[in-house]
Amino acid sequence: MQTGTRRAAPPAPPAETGVLQHVSIEVPPGEVDRAVEFWALLGFERVDSPEALGGYVTWVERSGTQIHLIHTDAATVPVLGHSAVVVEDFGATLERVAAAGHEVEESRQLWGARRAFAIAPGGHRVELMESPPPSLR
Repeated sequence: MQTGTRRAAPPAPPAETGVLQHVSIEVPPGEVDRAVEFWALLGFERVDSPEALGGYVTWVERSGTQIHLIHTDAATVPVLGHSAVVVEDFGATLERVAAAGHEVEESRQLWGARRAFAIAPGGHRVELMESPPPSLR
């Protein structure tokens, strides 16, 4: 059963270079709906994936960045590797994610900003950031 709001992916704007457009992670088929719900807690919404993918990939998107959830029974999860998302209201987001039953652990601050790690359905670590690091340019 599919859950959450679903919208068609908008037409692609002109290509930007140097922009991370998506990350693909493997998720057991039985965890896909829960994974969509988890990412919704971070401001991502479900969008249609191309029919050519045969229904084995679910996409979520926030502000042009996508997470592609690859449905596979042999899903692998890196031990330390993770994605990181800057969230709008750090404290409220942590409370919302924890209240939804996900493991959340605050980590040490970096750059004077709070950070935490949450465990998404399927076991992936997701870093929640109060703000991004300062630009190194």
